[in-house]
Amino acid sequence: MQLPAVATLDEAAALAATLPAAIANGGSGPVHIDASALQSFDTSAIALLLQARRLAQAAGRGVEITGAPAKLAELARLYGVEELLALSPSAPPSAP
Repeated sequence: MQLPAVATLDEAAALAATLPAAIANGGSGPVHIDASALQSFDTSAIALLLQARRLAQAAGRGVEITGAPAKLAELARLYGVEELLALSPSAPPSAP
């Protein structure tokens, strides 16, 4: 599943409506969510990812979220759901 460039409150309901089909049609392994296209988002994106996680768990599947922008990971930390979402960054951090 590819998240769009915009995932704000205005798009949240439409995006959430696509989740059940995306999870049901994704096979039996973990649900892969690519967040690399996200450019404009708010806490609705966090809620959407948490809903995807709940639906996947109900279907006996896990969730792998890749390509997460740094600001999305920051929001997840702020709301205390960083461990639940286990976001993979969009690019590996540079070595010091």
